[in-house]
Amino acid sequence: MVGDVSPQPPFSAIPADLRTLADYERRAEAHLMPEVWRHIQEGAGREITLSENRAAFDRIGLLPRAMARLDGSTEIELFGRRHASPILLAPLAYQRLAHPEGELACVRASTALDTGMVVSTLSSMPLEDIAAAAHAIARDLGKAPAPLWFQLYLQPEREHSLQLVRRAEAAGYEAIVLTVDAALKPAGIRLPPGVDAVNLAGMPRPTQTSVPGGRILLGTPLSDAAPGWDDLAWLREATRLPILVKGLLLGEDAARAVDEGADALIVSNHGGRVLDGLPSPVDLIQTVAEATQGRVPLLLDGGVRMGTDVVKALALGASAVLIGRPQMHALAVAGMPGIAHMIHLLRTELEAAMAQLGCPNRALLGPDRLVALGR
Repeated sequence: MVGDVSPQPPFSAIPADLRTLADYERRAEAHLMPEVWRHIQEGAGREITLSENRAAFDRIGLLPRAMARLDGSTEIELFGRRHASPILLAPLAYQRLAHPEGELACVRASTALDTGMVVSTLSSMPLEDIAAAAHAIARDLGKAPAPLWFQLYLQPEREHSLQLVRRAEAAGYEAIVLTVDAALKPAGIRLPPGVDAVNLAGMPRPTQTSVPGGRILLGTPLSDAAPGWDDLAWLREATRLPILVKGLLLGEDAARAVDEGADALIVSNHGGRVLDGLPSPVDLIQTVAEATQGRVPLLLDGGVRMGTDVVKALALGASAVLIGRPQMHALAVAGMPGIAHMIHLLRTELEAAMAQLGCPNRALLGPDRLVALGR
């Protein structure tokens, strides 16, 4: 029908031409409403940071070690828990925009593939239901659930933030990921009926409006509620779970966060969605590693699309990486099987890259395996 913009339904079987994360991205637009596709893909400003997140990886080349023995593994340990690989699913809001099962599809796939998942405060399924789905499929498969972490956006009232933390603890989440760089991000998509930040039901939703002659942002309740160092100290006192701070780029901030009680850091520019002109996390991970001197694990979030990207991040000092937008692409294209296939593709590429480099273990990957590519 002319003018029909109804998206294609998810595939029930994985098409044979889906061989990379880029293939999922190419297919996803046809499976999403136009406004949802724009929301997923867009970045802040002129999208310089969004582009740089990918370009920075492409400027790094690889130096293979010849004829190495290849008996190794991609397994890592974080907070006493085994991860099948140094790849986790990043926190993404409103996953039901891409598929009716949303976060439930993601957590079932991640559990099946022993891949950790970080659940957003703004998930479109209740955090308890997501944890229950992980435990249910783990029982069906006769295995332990994969690590499940809860990403916390601080609420204007600490009592509401504490409610979220207590709910996460009770549901069995194993760490809290405090995001500190997105309190003042641009307004997002207008949510369609049936999709909402269900974890925040009954809590006030702060909004920002301005009028000529009045305050625009600075000095308003919205900016006053942005995270501060006292909030990290409060959270450290409020929970015994490990705390990861997400959204740090400066070495001095990273060092202070560790001093203030952070158990790990996620080097991230929020996928280029908050402030344009920021450098890529992969360009800053070494500086953060030097500032923190190995005291805590460092994770990298932003621009990872291939197994070679994971290798580069690890060689520069990351313990693991998080995968963001590709989750929405895979969800839209093929639901739970799409997420599982996406994870499998990335892990396969990672193992192939490590083998080709002659570095079958994480410990063998260092800056000496990298070279700057001329452009």
